[in-house]
Amino acid sequence: MALLDVKNLVLSFSGLQVIRDLSFRVERGTIASLIGPNGAGKTSVFNCLTGFYRPGSGDIDFNGHSILRRKPHRITRAGMARTFQNLRLFKSMTVLENVMSGMHCRTSAGALGAILKTGSQKKEEELITSVSEECLAFVGLLEQKDRRAETLPYGDQRRVEWARALATRPRQLLFDEPAAGLNHDKKKDLIALILRIRDELGITILLIEHDMGLVMKVS
Repeated sequence: MALLDVKNLVLSFSGLQVIRDLSFRVERGTIASLIGPNGAGKTSVFNCLTGFYRPGSGDIDFNGHSILRRKPHRITRAGMARTFQNLRLFKSMTVLENVMSGMHCRTSAGALGAILKTGSQKKEEELITSVSEECLAFVGLLEQKDRRAETLPYGDQRRVEWARALATRPRQLLFDEPAAGLNHDKKKDLIALILRIRDELGITILLIEHDMGLVMKVS
């Protein structure tokens, strides 16, 4: 059964058609890849899926419901998370704080609870910390949790972003060129991690990637 079903998607900017009548499905528990040359509109597809762009026509069904008109935070709450081509970390914050920021879509205590430090707020903070540490352990960065993100090597900063995406508790994870800037050894680690995300966490994956060797090993 398909978790993601994209139907006849069309996206245009100022009369220029970026996506033309695109349809595809991603089955639950699979790893699928969206491939094509630079400028083909792959990242624009991800932006449509996550609510940053609104298509001119077509539909996007996720987990049995249309998400075409939903705002990004509601799509994240529904279970779709993404990473970006370019790192988007809070570099002056710690590694743990960066990952904790990914759980904002799952919080419920509200602003008043945060001010008054109610019991529910304290329990929620403990849960956020615990889940974030689990995600860091999964990507192999728990021991680095108190370091500022900007002090980590590039490859580890990538892992922080992946851990933050996992912290949203997604059903589906969109990887946008995750191997960009990684050396051979780091790419091998990435392949292993992508497979673990599917096999151990049960998360469906859709990725954009130019490294066809990597694509063939995971898709």
